[in-house]
Amino acid sequence: MNPLLQVRAQGQQIWLDNLSRTLLNDGHLARLIEDDGIAGVTTNPSIFHKAIADGRYYEDDLAALKARPLEAEARYEALVIPDVQRACDLLLASFKQSHGDAGYVSLEVSPALAHDAVATVAAGRRLAAAVARPNLLIKVPATHAGLEAIEHLIGLGINVNVTLMFSLAHVDAVADAYLRGLERLHDAGGDVSKAMSVASLFLSRVDSLIDPLLAKHGDQVQSLQGNTALALARLAYERNRGTFSDARFTTLRALGARPQYMLWASTGTKNPAYSDLLYVEGLIGPETVNTLPDATLAALRDHGKVGATLNTGMEAAHHQFAALEALGIDIDEAGEALQRDGLQQFSTAFAALLALTS
Repeated sequence: MNPLLQVRAQGQQIWLDNLSRTLLNDGHLARLIEDDGIAGVTTNPSIFHKAIADGRYYEDDLAALKARPLEAEARYEALVIPDVQRACDLLLASFKQSHGDAGYVSLEVSPALAHDAVATVAAGRRLAAAVARPNLLIKVPATHAGLEAIEHLIGLGINVNVTLMFSLAHVDAVADAYLRGLERLHDAGGDVSKAMSVASLFLSRVDSLIDPLLAKHGDQVQSLQGNTALALARLAYERNRGTFSDARFTTLRALGARPQYMLWASTGTKNPAYSDLLYVEGLIGPETVNTLPDATLAALRDHGKVGATLNTGMEAAHHQFAALEALGIDIDEAGEALQRDGLQQFSTAFAALLALTS
C-alpha cells in the first residue's frame, strides 16, 4: 500500500509544502490529491518567489500587471490568489467529505506585519475576502502581535495556520490564542464548528541550531544530537492533547469546536547524516498534519515506514529536554532566536518577491 495512504489511515494528514502554476497546469497537484491522498497545501513567500521566478506560466500575466498602475504587493497578490483559489477548488471535495477537518490551502500575510496586530487582522480579512473559499487558512506568525491577531481572526470566523513556532512556550501561547478566539466567536453568535486552526511547529531548524551547541560539550552528549526536534514535537503533542481535553475546551467541543491540530513543518532533513524521513516516520499520530516539500514527499512514497509512532518515546523526549537544561541550553530562548531568524528569512524572500513584480 502507498505509504502516504498508510499515514492517512493512522489519522495524520499529509500536506504539500509547495504551490505553483506548474503544479496546477500540468495536473501534478490533482494527481497528488487523487493518488496519494494529499489533504492540503502550504505556501510561504519563499515558495511563491521560486514559483514566479522559475515558472513559465506567470510571464504573460506579470507583464500585463506591470502595465497597470499597481503597487508591487497588489501585483503579487493578483498573481498568486488565482493559484490559491484553484488549489482550494481541487481540495474542496476533501474539505466537504471530512466536514472541514482537511482540504485546506494556506496563504501568508506579509511578514512586514509580524509585529502589528491590527494590520495583520486587516490583511487577513482582505486576503480571506479576495480568495473567497471556505477551505483557506490565513498564515500568521506566532509573535506577540500575531497571537492577538490569531484571536481576532478566529473570532471573526477566519481560519488560521499559525506559523514560525519553535518552542513549547509558543505551543502554549498559540493554543491559548485559538481558545480565546473560539470563545470570542461563540460570544458573537458565530458557529465554532466551522473554525479551524493548525499550529505549525518548525523542526529541522531546531536541530540545526541545537546540534552545534551540543557538539561543544564533547562526545559524552553525542547521543543527544539529532533528537531535540523530535522530542520537541512529541512534548508539543502531549501539551496539545492536554490543552484540548481539559475543562475549558469541553464546552466548546460540545458546540462542535475542533481542537487546534499540530502541524509538523520544516520537515525536509537538513543534515545529510540523518535519515531523509527523520521528521516524518517518528511523528505519525492522529489529529496532526505533516507538510512535506516535494523531495520528502517522494521519499515517503518510495521507502517510508509507517506506524503509530508519535506517542512512543515520550520518556526519551522528557529526558532529552532535561539533559539540555542540565547543559544550560534554553530551548525557549532558542525558540525566540529561531523565530526572529525565520521572520528575517521570510521578510527577505518577500522583498525579493516584490522586486519580481515591481
